[in-house]
Amino acid sequence: MDTAAENHSPSSSDVDVTPRGATSSVLRALRLIQSHDSDSKLQAAKEIRRLTKTSQRCRRLLSDAVIPLVSMLRVDSPESHHESALLALLNLAVKDEKNKMSIVEAGALEPVIRFLRSDNLTIQGSATAALLTLSASVNNKPIIGASGAIPLLVDILRHGTTQAKGDAVMALSNLSTHTDNLTVIHETCPIPSIVSLLKASKKSSKTAEKCCSVIESLVGFDEGRAALAAEDGGILAVVEVLENGTPQAREHAVGALLTICESDRCKYREPILREGVIPGLLELTVQGTPKCQTKAKTLLRLLRESPYPRSELQPDTLENIVCNIISQMDGEDQSSKAKKMLAEMVQVSMEQSLRHLQQRALVCTPTDL
Repeated sequence: MDTAAENHSPSSSDVDVTPRGATSSVLRALRLIQSHDSDSKLQAAKEIRRLTKTSQRCRRLLSDAVIPLVSMLRVDSPESHHESALLALLNLAVKDEKNKMSIVEAGALEPVIRFLRSDNLTIQGSATAALLTLSASVNNKPIIGASGAIPLLVDILRHGTTQAKGDAVMALSNLSTHTDNLTVIHETCPIPSIVSLLKASKKSSKTAEKCCSVIESLVGFDEGRAALAAEDGGILAVVEVLENGTPQAREHAVGALLTICESDRCKYREPILREGVIPGLLELTVQGTPKCQTKAKTLLRLLRESPYPRSELQPDTLENIVCNIISQMDGEDQSSKAKKMLAEMVQVSMEQSLRHLQQRALVCTPTDL
């Protein structure tokens, strides 16, 4: 596939590299796509796909091709014609909100959903990528959710190709931000498939980030929490993302674990501690995003032996909380690693405080002193 949907990480920025003479190419493509000859339409679809691969300008100039391209998806023709039309629409939709909406309004969802059911893995994968891109539009989210696409995306998450599985979980992540869609996703019981994909993915990848995004949303349900805890290596996979994921992925991971622990501390505290979460949490308290730092500190407090504040003689400092947890941990390696992380955390915290004081000193005026 020659385009990257918006949730992917393109190798280069979406720079307009439209060559000279592109206007005549655009006009020719528009003329051919309006033709009644199927071979001319196929040629036009391939040309539109090429022109819109990297050029935002061409995506705008070729917006009138949306309706005839969608019509190509609907007619009974060779799958190669459907594939070419689908890929042209996919490129037209990348980073173009108007085209995303126009494609859905033109009736593309019905044939796209049909392609999701196809035994042809190539066209099934292209349809999944198309839904990923279309689902990035806020206006399209409820429409896609109501179309019946979600159970099919979860099915692809279970049985699709590696690329299709990644696109499916990213599409589900996009769709999950709409409340009604999240309920439908939850009802399909996708946690085992998401955990399986997460375990197989590099923890710093975009796929892992989107897996944790969906998991964080699903553990808001009792069944979602139980499913994650019951899945072999489920909590461990989330902990590994907390340690090695992208900043956004780590935020989702700590958010998921915090939601689980807050829901039933007695039930989930031990399973979380058992997976060695402490070193990663310690690092997040210093080096995570502001949200990560807050969530990590809250989770550390929940993971200690007593959830209640200490007396004034034993202040509820982060160091005391962690030392309390370390004293209860089994295994010398895990305890030693946590103690080392605590020492490093204190050192980094002191260095950050010193830098902050130095910066303040630099901006002080004589009247401030």
